[in-house]
Amino acid sequence: MNYLRTLLNIDVEYRPVDKLHLPNYIISRYRIRKAVLDGVGVFFLYPIIELEAIGTLKKHIARIKQVENIPVVLILEHLSYRKKEYLLREKIPFVVKGRQVYLPFMAVYLQERADAEKIEKKELLPASQVVLLYFIYHGSGRQIMSQAVIDLGLTSTSVSRAVRQLEELGLIKTDKDGVQKILRSELSAAELFKKARHYFQNPVKKTIYVPNGQIGETLLESGYTALAEYSMLNEPNVVCYAADSVSKWDGIATKKLQDGQTQAAVELWRYNPRKLSSADTVDPLSLALALKNDVDERVEEAVEEMLSQVWRRIDGNGN
Repeated sequence: MNYLRTLLNIDVEYRPVDKLHLPNYIISRYRIRKAVLDGVGVFFLYPIIELEAIGTLKKHIARIKQVENIPVVLILEHLSYRKKEYLLREKIPFVVKGRQVYLPFMAVYLQERADAEKIEKKELLPASQVVLLYFIYHGSGRQIMSQAVIDLGLTSTSVSRAVRQLEELGLIKTDKDGVQKILRSELSAAELFKKARHYFQNPVKKTIYVPNGQIGETLLESGYTALAEYSMLNEPNVVCYAADSVSKWDGIATKKLQDGQTQAAVELWRYNPRKLSSADTVDPLSLALALKNDVDERVEEAVEEMLSQVWRRIDGNGN
């Protein structure tokens, strides 16, 4: 580990590893090496596949520590901002080669740069976000822009402006096929969603609480209520809905939940949630964006489960 030697002057010695009696679900996911860092024994854990959700990862580390109770350090090639925050919160040691070192058992945390800092922060306009999510749901690849206008019920001017922003950010490219403008990308749907993660806005502007008997219209389920439909998460006590306008409840709504038995949560969205949904719930990608900063471990795992289902349906895999 030359990076640790050069940056921290930490002496790294690798030690032979006796046969580790670990279950196959761990052996198949990680390469494990034993090392000594300035006299402290550790296991270096090299993920073979994409890093697991934080709850699963903690269980795997706990199982490895049953073999020998020494620190387990993740060795990573890259790390998203969100994953980094979860690892720091749970005090899970990690090294991102050439970029970051977090060894809490040695009181070390150095960060040269995070992956998210490579891209200048610039949020998508609501219409741009709708058009991009529409494009992703249709498998990325190639889409006729005029069809997006029809399917989304937006004006040609609005879609053209959205496409222009997506082009400027390098998220999609455009071609002409006769008189038709074609949206295209070489990335899979999952890859494009990941690439755009720094630009997406949380679709929820604010949440109000309305008496159940005053909802007065059919709204799409959102929040934990929708997530329970997409995953194994238990249904919440307070039902949550999404709307693109909440002015009709002025005077009867509260800003904070006062009675979970008689009130429902209504989220005000930046765009009409029905534009991307044909079901009774908001679309899963928008829902994932609405919940991306939720620190509840169960919610994180449920969102990962939901997204895996989306990518299997669109791209044919769970990545």
